[in-house]
Amino acid sequence: MITKRNIALCVILSIVTCGLYGIYWFVTLHNDTEEAAGQADASSAVVAFLLTLVTCGIYGLYWCYKRGQLIEQAYKMRGIQESDKAVIYLILSIVGLSIVAYALAQNELNKIADIDSGSK
Repeated sequence: MITKRNIALCVILSIVTCGLYGIYWFVTLHNDTEEAAGQADASSAVVAFLLTLVTCGIYGLYWCYKRGQLIEQAYKMRGIQESDKAVIYLILSIVGLSIVAYALAQNELNKIADIDSGSK
């Protein structure tokens, strides 16, 4: 089950904790997008985070792009045609605004969680 999260709170906690909450948010975004897209056992969030560290953030760019694709796939699984936002997430990450890409992805996951629960 995808957990709805307060985006503003996630951003504030990421800033206040000097990025520690951001790591947790990264892991939960990874797990939630894969669950939403029906790929819950596809890859490990910890491995993705470690690859991002080892590659000095380069894997993080790919990771953000892949989140956009998985979110589009999750919408398609639910019979909803949604535009692919993978390139937007990638561009935001390239210019150093990964937290904005995280927030946009979380917003989409919150919408998917609403769809799954039947509320709006």
